[in-house]
Amino acid sequence: MTSENVPAVLRRLWRVPEPSESSRLGRPATLDVDLVVAAAVEIADSDGLGGVTLPKVAKSLGVTGMSLYRHVGSKEELLTLMTDHAVGMPPALDADDWREGLRRWAFAQRAVYRRRPWLTRVPISGPPSGPNQIAWTEAALAIMSRTGLDWAHRVGVLSVIGGYVLQSVRQHSDLAEGRARTQGQADAARDHARALVRLVDPERFPETAQLFSALFQAPPPTTSEEAAADADFALGLELILDGVAVRIEPSGR
Repeated sequence: MTSENVPAVLRRLWRVPEPSESSRLGRPATLDVDLVVAAAVEIADSDGLGGVTLPKVAKSLGVTGMSLYRHVGSKEELLTLMTDHAVGMPPALDADDWREGLRRWAFAQRAVYRRRPWLTRVPISGPPSGPNQIAWTEAALAIMSRTGLDWAHRVGVLSVIGGYVLQSVRQHSDLAEGRARTQGQADAARDHARALVRLVDPERFPETAQLFSALFQAPPPTTSEEAAADADFALGLELILDGVAVRIEPSGR
């Protein structure tokens, strides 16, 4: 396939020169895809995804908004380029078995999302297509290469774990933002919790009543918020890996 047949967004993701660039003479351009994407990611890191606009990116680079369209075709394309740049390459995930390997993969991806929570807000418009995202996919597939799972199951495992990581980080971010907005209203929160305990009828909602009673009437936990979040994430991940193990073990096929 020649570069002329490769969609523009893929050429930019993989940094394939535009067909016209190979024959262009004169001084090199002062602006390129890498500069545009790096500037956009810097804005997202400081202002969140909602703060990224083409005019703001252009202003940060000291150029006109129209000049960006030579390097990114649209806001949607810019988000695709930003995502691949921001996730970076996966770390080494050497492990003795598939379970530990997938565990490390999930925690490594979680670390990226927690460092850049705006990544969890980027609309998903298709499968991974950039070199960095493909590298993360390759790492997970390599971990599962000796499990005996067929391709459909490997892709399913990758999808479920990846979705769990993304949703977990997004939920953690939402809760943190909610706590920040209501900071100083601890008494009101406690009153709300106590009211729920009274309102949830044990005869009508027996399991939920027991849960609320355990959560809201027990002494405050001694672990830190971060440690509790890590433990919650690890528990959910182990439940998923337990399900994968059933598919891998001969007795579960």
